[in-house]
Amino acid sequence: MSSLSLAVRDSSTMLRRNLLHARRYPSMTLNLLLTPVMLLLLFVYLFGDVMSAGIGGGGADRSDYIAYIVPGILLMTIGGTTIGTAVSVSMDMTEGIIARFRTMAIHRGSVLVGHVVGSVLQCVLSVVLVGAVGVAIGFRSTDATVLEWVAAFGLLVLFSLALTWIAVGMGLISPNAEAASNNAMPLIFLPLISSAFVPVDAMPGWFQPIAEYQPFTPAIETLRGLLLGTEIGHNGWLAVVWCVGLAVLGYFWSTSKFNQDPR
Repeated sequence: MSSLSLAVRDSSTMLRRNLLHARRYPSMTLNLLLTPVMLLLLFVYLFGDVMSAGIGGGGADRSDYIAYIVPGILLMTIGGTTIGTAVSVSMDMTEGIIARFRTMAIHRGSVLVGHVVGSVLQCVLSVVLVGAVGVAIGFRSTDATVLEWVAAFGLLVLFSLALTWIAVGMGLISPNAEAASNNAMPLIFLPLISSAFVPVDAMPGWFQPIAEYQPFTPAIETLRGLLLGTEIGHNGWLAVVWCVGLAVLGYFWSTSKFNQDPR
């Protein structure tokens, strides 16, 4: 077999391994999925009427705020799901299985590829489930064309890939699963200080640069533009640049740490 065929075969095996782990131990995925769902329900049903009045400039109707908040919650879901990837990678590194893999005739990068592809698939599934909750409580995207839906899906997959590589690197540098979970917390904390819940213009002036110059805000605004027809402006290319930059950074960081000889 060629080296490419071996790499594909071994990566597929590692992908099945990670998907089996996720199926047999779903508690972490469910816990991470519960956070965005609870935030969605909390903000919509407790603050939705007031927030809709402020965002829409009209009467108190939570439908405006549902449309506003769902894109941000979808990207927060991706950030939360990748925390599980960091924990899974850290467990592999500390429990001896990676040392065993190093002695076997398998493609070295297949372990990371299996984690990354498995995480992206889990992110997509989590986004679908959270999106279904959003639709159930009133989210609608009636003006989006098929091309815009495809672009929105592509953005979600690209964002998942970028955060997954960063999460893999965080898992590789963590001494245990608890540290990996703590190190990856910014992936679910950053959406809280982005435009996910309130517009950047409504934030204090000193805080606006913090919310604007980070990866989640341009991705959220781009997703809103694709699904709701709002102005995208420069956020589209900023979101792509952030995703590509984080993916490349995470890839080289992760592969360099993984290829280091164990101490």
